[in-house]
Amino acid sequence: MSLTIAPILPSFGAEVSGVDIAKPLDERTRSAIIDAQNKYGVTVWRKTGLDDETHIAFSRIFGHIELAPRIAGRPYRHAHRELFDASNLDAEGRIIQDELVRLHKRGDRLWHTDSSFMEMRSAQSLLLCHEAPPEGGETWFADTRTAYEDLPQAMKDRIEGLEARHSLWWSRSRAGFPLSEEEIDARPHARHPLVHIHRGSGRKALYIAAHARDIIGMPREEGRALLRELIEFATQPKYVFSVTYEPGDMVIWDNLCSMHRGGEFDDLRYRRDMRRTTIREGAAPERPDDPFTELFAASGVTAFGGRPAAPARNGGPR
Repeated sequence: MSLTIAPILPSFGAEVSGVDIAKPLDERTRSAIIDAQNKYGVTVWRKTGLDDETHIAFSRIFGHIELAPRIAGRPYRHAHRELFDASNLDAEGRIIQDELVRLHKRGDRLWHTDSSFMEMRSAQSLLLCHEAPPEGGETWFADTRTAYEDLPQAMKDRIEGLEARHSLWWSRSRAGFPLSEEEIDARPHARHPLVHIHRGSGRKALYIAAHARDIIGMPREEGRALLRELIEFATQPKYVFSVTYEPGDMVIWDNLCSMHRGGEFDDLRYRRDMRRTTIREGAAPERPDDPFTELFAASGVTAFGGRPAAPARNGGPR
């Protein structure tokens, strides 16, 4: 069998079929899938037949799978830590009612790039639908390669060499989670360039979105205004499309050449069970590590959804 590829936008996003990804794949097919991912940035797979185990097994063709964090007060719904829970369900499968947890999750409805708040960046994310609401709950994607290429030359010159500081807690505060600027300053940040070369395609891309809090060496409000301008440019309709889901559908996106956000839905009425594997950029670590658990511990989080206790200051402006 060979891949069938139907582009969504001219150079961004494609629906892919023709291969049963629930079964082991030969090297030629694996390479073709990776090539399609590098070219289009987002690939959509319908009726995959994947379960938790085959989801994880297929994900390994892209590299090292990150582990979901261990957080006190948050028991796992899943048997495998390779699965990040992107649902609105608690450990017993009930719709989450806790308002702080809901506010934390609402950050996913902002344009963002998975895990840009980590020093070790995430590359591919593979999101599998197990249950979808009857309306809403789609995912929107934006093309940060073509957007960069279309920027005026004066803007390209302005942002070349600039770095942004990224913080999980900044994006959560923007979604309504109760944290002050001082509390966010005290928590870990990561530094990344605003523009980088996407290795899979050799094209330059913006690396921005909701976790990007400010720009190194620039007054905070000036940097935020620049970030807003870039995000607004990159999310014009010509760079954007959405994906709706049925159970068994999967979307793979490359965080290093795209942004995404969750669509609105009535999360107190409808269940949305989505599970994500996340691939770390670059080679696998030489020794097992657990950076997401370390991040939450360094942020002073003692229970998921609870207001973090103030840790020692280690992430303020520099």
